Amino acid sequence: MSGFFDIPSDLQHSWAGLIGLHLREALIPVAAGLLLALPVAQLCGRFRWLYPPVLGMTTVLYAVPSLAFFVVLIDYTGQTELTVMIPLALYSLVVLIPAIVDGVRAVPPETLAAATAMGFGPLRRYTQVQLPIAAPAIIAGLRVATASSISLVSVGALIGNQGALGNLLAAAQKYDRPELAVNSVVTMAVLAIACDALLVLLRVLLTPWMPRGTRPRPAARPEPYEAGGAAR
Repeated sequence: MSGFFDIPSDLQHSWAGLIGLHLREALIPVAAGLLLALPVAQLCGRFRWLYPPVLGMTTVLYAVPSLAFFVVLIDYTGQTELTVMIPLALYSLVVLIPAIVDGVRAVPPETLAAATAMGFGPLRRYTQVQLPIAAPAIIAGLRVATASSISLVSVGALIGNQGALGNLLAAAQKYDRPELAVNSVVTMAVLAIACDALLVLLRVLLTPWMPRGTRPRPAARPEPYEAGGAAR
């Protein structure tokens, strides 16, 4: 059992250090993707003609293999965490933008009319009325994006040990220590489950009006998302 947590010194991190690095490389891109998706989704909701091309563009970006992104970015960002995080932030858009747009569009028209009658402008109505009501759909999108990001960080092992826990997979082959691969897979699965549980708790806290056991509508996502995810 001791060998399970005996991390090779060339990885320059302890097991706990790899966990912290993995969470940083996985969650910062999702947060960045959310910050980018919020204004884009507002524009798509206001100008409906804009939504199809935006959705098509994010789908095309997700279809680009992460290794190809690395090859393009490495000349500018080097073998760094940033090279891993930029593609992950772009990948998150394919699920976050539809989740936000669908959630915002589901707000009852009478609610919007009441907010307008109270003097709410478009921005205030979006941030104080539409987004809070759309919170269940948005968090459903965040759950998908977070789980995907935690998984895809491991690909960073291909560019100079930037894969955090994914580096253990390469170390397992290099040192003929299969327990390191088991450590990597199990730890990433536990992290994904823990982050998902925290997002569910956040949804409960943000939507006290929803009856317990009510399941929010799943985030809409295009078919290439599922097909592409398995190929990365």
